[in-house]
Amino acid sequence: MSHIFSIFFFVFLLSILPHNTLSQRGTWQFLQQNIGISAMHMQLLNNDRVIMFDRADFGRSNISLPFGQCHGSDCTAHSIEYNVLTNTIRPLNLVTDTWCSSGTTLADGLLLQTGGWGSGDRAFRTIEPCPYCDWSEFPNELIERRWYATNHILPNGGAIIIGGIDQFNYEFFPKTELFKLPFLLQTKGKKDQFEENNLYPYVFLNVDGNLFVFANNRAILLDYNKNKVVRTYPTVPGGEPRNYPSTGSAVLLPLRNSGSGFEPEVLVCGGTPPGSYELAQKNIKFLQALDTCARIKINDPNPKWVMEKMPMARTMGDMVVLPNGHVAIINGAGYGSAGWECGRNPILNPVIYNPDSLLGSRFEVMTPTTIPRMYHSTAVLLRDGRILVGGSNPHQYYDFKTEYFPTELSLEAFSPPYLDSAKSGLRPIIIVPVPNTRITYGANIYVQFLVYGIINPSTIKITIIRPAFNTHSFSMSQRMVELTNTKPVTRLGRVWFQVDVLAPESSNIAPPGYYMLFVVHQDVPSQGVWVQIL
Repeated sequence: MSHIFSIFFFVFLLSILPHNTLSQRGTWQFLQQNIGISAMHMQLLNNDRVIMFDRADFGRSNISLPFGQCHGSDCTAHSIEYNVLTNTIRPLNLVTDTWCSSGTTLADGLLLQTGGWGSGDRAFRTIEPCPYCDWSEFPNELIERRWYATNHILPNGGAIIIGGIDQFNYEFFPKTELFKLPFLLQTKGKKDQFEENNLYPYVFLNVDGNLFVFANNRAILLDYNKNKVVRTYPTVPGGEPRNYPSTGSAVLLPLRNSGSGFEPEVLVCGGTPPGSYELAQKNIKFLQALDTCARIKINDPNPKWVMEKMPMARTMGDMVVLPNGHVAIINGAGYGSAGWECGRNPILNPVIYNPDSLLGSRFEVMTPTTIPRMYHSTAVLLRDGRILVGGSNPHQYYDFKTEYFPTELSLEAFSPPYLDSAKSGLRPIIIVPVPNTRITYGANIYVQFLVYGIINPSTIKITIIRPAFNTHSFSMSQRMVELTNTKPVTRLGRVWFQVDVLAPESSNIAPPGYYMLFVVHQDVPSQGVWVQIL
């Protein structure tokens, strides 16, 4: 009953909103002036709360721990929970150091968070999606210290933890044994640990169950079960580095079954020329970031990188897959690199990339923000279709008075053009499935929805998106699948429709866990509904 009430309340809100309040190039909404911490890491949970944290080794934050707690002389929190629905925050108790750590959600919605620095480099931590839950911490549980590593959810519901500084290997959660990965040593580059350009490797689950692993400017396909490289991909044309500290970003483009199977593609954008970090760190010169993207069909018999040019150069950008299958690139700098004091010329305009448009016409520049989001900024997709944006602290400690990009404690949201009020008549409203419906692999799903404007049934598609763990310009375990129709759209009433789709057939397509399910009509998405794939 409450689900039906919320639907009609949403319809009422649409009816009273003024028309043309949102730009065709998207709009920004300021949410919080001071959340107490700089959001270096961010994860949306399936209760519409976003867990954020920075690091626990650099002194006091701007928010107190709950109930008068202290850790030594520090009585401040280094993690918060942000409630999307009420725009409120709650401090969380985090002890082990999470600086430059990694994470993913598991099959039951639990956030698994691993590694960090000092007291946290072998720790893992978990937090449940419940109203008053807090962190549980398990020090010294990882086999190796993990600093700047990458996590990814696996088809069996567990997780893999790959790489990190001086770690040319991977391990699993739950813990089993350690496996060497020479590819990470081969792509390391310079001896200086921060010039490796292969940290936070980009990792994506292929539809065959293997892992696509990208580091620096090269990639492999890894059979992690047999610890065997089953494919080596060509070097990206130009050979420039794309991983930390050069720090581009990457996504697995939306998966769809064309009738002859899936054709997964990876898109890597931005980065910096070789030597950028060293020159910027010494304040000698800030080199212009890369303005190119590289795209590859990872299962093609003869895979080749296809190069594209972005509207502007960008390093430290975040790539967020949107419900309609487009990709937003947001945050970052035009010169320098990642690292303390190393970035210049903030890029304030997001761009949206349409992977289905013709080569050369895929990018559209959006409305700029007014807040520079440099090193240690974050961005995640929310269930209502907005992108939540926070963080930015390019300094070793909190610094609110510096000339270059003071530590940022604010929170804002970017609304892509599909949220323009002029498109409210096109926007579907989901009736079925109800929130938290459990879905089994290969099952038929009956999706019922309302559309109050003129409907074009041929444009209806159902998409699911797994919420990602975002840090250092990479969204770990980010994944979108477009579900296959089994029956065409049928009309159940004047504005009431149904479409039958097939759930993902295997956990290689969509690993178990919580996903946001959207109905998309003429590229305008509904609000998402949480579903759990089992």
